[in-house]
Amino acid sequence: MLKIRMARAGAKKKPYYHIVVADSRSPRDGSFIEKLGSYNPMLPREDQNRVVLNGERIKHWLANGAQMSDRVAIFVGKAGITDMPAQKNNPKKAQPKAKALERAKEKAEKAAAATEAANTPAEEAPAAEAAAEEAQG
Repeated sequence: MLKIRMARAGAKKKPYYHIVVADSRSPRDGSFIEKLGSYNPMLPREDQNRVVLNGERIKHWLANGAQMSDRVAIFVGKAGITDMPAQKNNPKKAQPKAKALERAKEKAEKAAAATEAANTPAEEAPAAEAAAEEAQG
């Protein structure tokens, strides 16, 4: 299966990516069929050379059955080359998992117990002060 994906280039701490068409079984930085563009994450977001794409060739490879990686699909969607969405929507990803829900529930129970404990002595304290005043007076 063919994939349109990124292959890392550049030096250590200075990444640079080529957007390539490669066999899905080949390694990330291994051999590829054709270079379709580049991505330089070191440039500011507004720079026009941050993402460079060859739209005609991307359309050609998509017509021949190539699949895009998620990151490349976002780049292509933002560039308007295909009608792919610029961002995927995954609302379940933002929801907390089971352990986080348990911890939140325990924390809420502890907070409720603490406020209840704080309210109970506060009510008894004025009654104790009133009893002390009557004893003196």
